[in-house]
Amino acid sequence: MKQIIQSYKTGEMKLEEVPRPSVPSGMVLVENKVSLVSAGTEKMLVDLAKKSLLGKAKARPDLVKKVIDTARKEGIGNTLKKVRSKLDNPIPLGYSCAGVVLEVGRGVDEFQVGDRVACGGAGYANHSEFNVVPKNLCVRIPRRNGSWVSYEEASAATVGAIALQGVRQAQLTLGENVCVIGLGLLGQLTVQMCKAHGCRVIGADIDDAKIELARKMGADQAVHSNDLVGAVEGFTSGHGVDAVIITAAAHGDGLVELAGEISRPKGRVVAVGFIGLNLPRESYYKKELDFRLSMSYGPGRYDAEYEERGHDYPFAYVRWTEKRNMQAVLDLCAAGRLDIKRLMTHRFPFEEALDAYQMILKGTEPYLGVLLEYAPSKEERPIELSNGNRGAAENGIRMGVIGAGNFAKAVLLPRLAKHPDVHMAGVMTGRGMSAKAVGEQFKFDYCTGKADQIIADERVNTVLVATRHNLHGPFVADALKAGRHVFVEKPLCLNVDELRSIVQALAPSTPRPLESSNPVLFVGFNRRFAPYVQSARTFLNAQAGPLVATYTINAGMIPKDSWIQDPVEGGGRVVGEVCHFVDTLRYLNGAAVQTVYANCVQWDNPSQINRDSVSITLKYTNGAIGIITFHAGGHGDYPKERIELARGGTTIVIDDFRSMTIYGKKKETRKGTQDKGFDNEVEAFIGATKNGGSAPIPANELIETTLVTFAVEHSLNTGQPVDLNAFAQASGLPVTF
Repeated sequence: MKQIIQSYKTGEMKLEEVPRPSVPSGMVLVENKVSLVSAGTEKMLVDLAKKSLLGKAKARPDLVKKVIDTARKEGIGNTLKKVRSKLDNPIPLGYSCAGVVLEVGRGVDEFQVGDRVACGGAGYANHSEFNVVPKNLCVRIPRRNGSWVSYEEASAATVGAIALQGVRQAQLTLGENVCVIGLGLLGQLTVQMCKAHGCRVIGADIDDAKIELARKMGADQAVHSNDLVGAVEGFTSGHGVDAVIITAAAHGDGLVELAGEISRPKGRVVAVGFIGLNLPRESYYKKELDFRLSMSYGPGRYDAEYEERGHDYPFAYVRWTEKRNMQAVLDLCAAGRLDIKRLMTHRFPFEEALDAYQMILKGTEPYLGVLLEYAPSKEERPIELSNGNRGAAENGIRMGVIGAGNFAKAVLLPRLAKHPDVHMAGVMTGRGMSAKAVGEQFKFDYCTGKADQIIADERVNTVLVATRHNLHGPFVADALKAGRHVFVEKPLCLNVDELRSIVQALAPSTPRPLESSNPVLFVGFNRRFAPYVQSARTFLNAQAGPLVATYTINAGMIPKDSWIQDPVEGGGRVVGEVCHFVDTLRYLNGAAVQTVYANCVQWDNPSQINRDSVSITLKYTNGAIGIITFHAGGHGDYPKERIELARGGTTIVIDDFRSMTIYGKKKETRKGTQDKGFDNEVEAFIGATKNGGSAPIPANELIETTLVTFAVEHSLNTGQPVDLNAFAQASGLPVTF
């Protein structure tokens, strides 16, 4: 399929051939018919992308702060890698479109294949031949007098919802006087909605053509912004308007000052456009004005639970969500109360979309609503990439990658792509745009939007799984059954059912179509490969007695609405992160876990999750103990990870993988740059798969570590210690530890 993408690093725009996106749970696949270019918003994004790195920093000081915080915690080198990786991410353009449903994901029952829908959402309703859109950002297109509301009108439903939410924030009543400042597309829609609400409307702009159009669209009066104060004086008999809705975009605070000047005492001012927000005290205080912001399409916007996970707000308590606003806009069109077609000034075939942007960016002619129209779709297929990829030896790794998020792009793929024994065969991501970008960056043979094409491809003998956590288990099991070696980023899986499936897939009796009867399974538990951890194990093995290990992780807070915290998608931090530290202590101790006992903090703070701060005690079969303290409440300047090991009169302390101190017959301190073992883990995995050796981490240890994290959750649920063998038996796992 084709899609408009932009480089955030250079600002260059392209109409690219990319794989069709996959359809996850709670989403629908839509074939685009028409999409609307929101000229103001998209021009702002394009202009930002074209700025230099310094210009971007000045425009987004909030992101600069995040970069500085990350540098303090992880060092300048790692932070620069993350920044470069972020800049390499292509940007999708567009957020308002209409088309036909081609496929629905699991959990979607309100849409069926063939439904005509309007779609919204930046990153979802893109200028692309196909889009995957969450169900709460799709609405059905209604009929009007027996025929459908057109795709052209429906493509503006999202922009219309922005206008409608501004009107709702103004809380208008019948007969009130309203001023709309800014008569672009958003302003023209707002004028019509205010009129439909039974209000008298005066509009203002600096463009004479838009002023005249507003009169034609129903404004009672429309004037140049310079004449607005006097015009409002006459329009309201000296009282001032009841409400001002600012739909214009402008630097500085001039518009908000103007709104205060023309408002009546106790009036309302609503900011919809991107404007300065320094309120002049004199007018706003003396008139006791009510100033309000309008948050995009309406309630639900920027709420991951609503938009991404499909959890709707109760109708009785949140009457107008962003989805219901979009539907209301289309219903107004169907009823003839909203005229969208007259606002559409330009129509471009999608193949000529870049010409539309050139017209907007250069301002070569007046425009208002700009539409992109799509031709019928073509057959889906993988996209071959001409990257001049160097071949690997016949017995080397032919890598297929499923999922390529920020971690994979910053840490794993650079190491794999440059290795002489690795050939980068194919890459799949949920978003076709990112698959194409990753494929070109790391010189893959092809990119695709379907994971099963990677697993079934005879060119692939090894699969890297780096998706979100909920997809790890199923993809690992499928790849193992196909005879592929598997490198999966942690965690191995999220629940016992998935773990049973993986154990079964690892069984020697499992039939496999490839020559590999014993595929290697590897989980990205890199810390056991860190030089200081390996040195500590060597030193401790020479000591007598049981090991006492304490691992403290100053993990920091992850927002409650992050996908990582979602029990279905991310599994929470115990399963998703603590597995790292369980594995590291398993390696250092060299014996299996026998019992697990866990506690977490208790705090009635709705913004945080209690299980983000846990204390875990592990007892091992050789009499050793391990204590993991994982907390989200520490200061960012404190080291992120600290390991203390005691055995046979010796104590070893590893601080954040930057230094190791040995307290024994004499004190010894080693220091160096931070090394968490990423290079060593990649070499170990490649060596095992290439030479047919044993897995770098025995499969029973991978299963054990994963089950321990499930046992931690069980202990937190019950308040009791968990015997791991009994827990495995109760879980239906044919393993013993």
